[in-house]
Amino acid sequence: MQRYKRTWGELAFDIGNSLFMISILCVMIYPFLYIFNYSISNIAYVSGNPMLLPKGINFEAYKVAFSEPDILHGLFISVSRTLLGPLLMIAVTASAGYVVSRGDLMGGKWIRKYFFFTMYFSGGIIPSYMVVKGLHLTGTFLVYIIPSAIAVFNMILIKTYMEGLPRELEESAVIDGANDLQLFAKVMFPLSLPVIAAVTLFSTIGQWNAFGDTQLYNSMNQDLFPLQYILYNALQSISSSSLPDAQADARMAMITPHTLKMAMTMITVMPILFVYPLLQRFFIKGLLIGSIKG
Repeated sequence: MQRYKRTWGELAFDIGNSLFMISILCVMIYPFLYIFNYSISNIAYVSGNPMLLPKGINFEAYKVAFSEPDILHGLFISVSRTLLGPLLMIAVTASAGYVVSRGDLMGGKWIRKYFFFTMYFSGGIIPSYMVVKGLHLTGTFLVYIIPSAIAVFNMILIKTYMEGLPRELEESAVIDGANDLQLFAKVMFPLSLPVIAAVTLFSTIGQWNAFGDTQLYNSMNQDLFPLQYILYNALQSISSSSLPDAQADARMAMITPHTLKMAMTMITVMPILFVYPLLQRFFIKGLLIGSIKG
């Protein structure tokens, strides 16, 4: 068997492409690496120069951050909405995706068009606020959960995935006496776990990073501030008024407010970095909708 020999042009292209991708990777990784190194460095040795390694080891910023009650309570709110929000979203969105995927749905064509319309047109911020306020959700924890219960884009992904599943599985379940609820819960939903994992990842990241809804609906209720909103307030000013005790502790521990912000940024980023690798293989499979299935 003759071995294929690459030409000099192909070899040069591969080397150039590899160097280009490595440079892109470095550009993406370095900001995160700089924040991490800055957050654990001794402030006496930190200068404005780039840091590839921490200069001295100092975890005082993390100790101050986790000793601040506002940050711990914000972490609790963020974790709560990140766990409950995707669960409700999956329950509602997967059910809706199953229903609109049925070819025999009465008025299904117009129902699908109604959902698609909402992807491109919305009432805007003021009408949305009026609706939420009319439902008495402002100033409550439920405002983080209920408005995000249906996501049309996620529903379309689930609908498209379910439409690609073999119809023979449904027919065999119906012959065995399964009704629509049993067909969805015991057949369609388990077979759709790859796309379910993908949309769950979308929702989880969205809930964890969200702070705009806090600005709109819960800005006057400090007990419902998530961690991201506390970080947002802290980043607005060097002397953030939301962290007076932590700022005083920071000065006593020979760290700066800037170091404290770096530590808070790492605290908000790390959970997603741990969750994403666990769902990555399902995420990739769930997005390959329309591929040939064996």
